[in-house]
Amino acid sequence: MELPEDVVDDVRKRLRRVAGQVQGVERMLEEGRECRDVVAQLSAATKALEQAGFKLVASGLAFCLEHPDQAAADGYAIDEVQRMFMKLA
Repeated sequence: MELPEDVVDDVRKRLRRVAGQVQGVERMLEEGRECRDVVAQLSAATKALEQAGFKLVASGLAFCLEHPDQAAADGYAIDEVQRMFMKLA
C-alpha cells in the first residue's frame, strides 16, 4: 500500500518535531533542569510520536475501507491494520 503524499509529508513533519523535542530533552539533562520539566518534554515527544503512528494507521484503515480487495492483496487486510493499531494503543 502506497501512502498518500500528504500523509507522508505530515508524518515527516511530526517526526522532525519529535527529533527537536528529543534534542531539547538532551539539552535539558545537560543543563541540569528540573525532573518535572524533563518529564513534561519527554511526554510531549512521546505523544507526538504516537500521533505520527496513528496518522499512518488511519491512512491505512481508510485505504482498506475504500479498496478492500487491493488492500488484502497488498498484505493489508483490515485485521492486519487492526493489529497495527493495537501495537500503538
